[in-house]
Amino acid sequence: MPFFVKTEIIKKEYLINHDFKKKIIKEHIDWIKKLKKEGIKIKSGFLVDQLKRPGDGGLLILEINNYKNALEIIKNDPMIKNNLVEWKLNEWVDSNR
Repeated sequence: MPFFVKTEIIKKEYLINHDFKKKIIKEHIDWIKKLKKEGIKIKSGFLVDQLKRPGDGGLLILEINNYKNALEIIKNDPMIKNNLVEWKLNEWVDSNR
């Protein structure tokens, strides 16, 4: 089954609005937990720099049958619905297949 990767960067205006950002990130984590309980194979995490400082965005990895279904799921991400991030969805292709 194909893998899809959503890359995201938090919009600059939300880097200083910590309360809103924290609220939406909590909603995002709850959304991921719900999807996992429904049997969807999904992982989500944030990126850190060499000193382990967060702030540069994150990745979400989803294993699902096609791009259309991946996009349908991703569009329900609270981080997207609340316009917190700039994002892009791509299929990951294993170069060894």
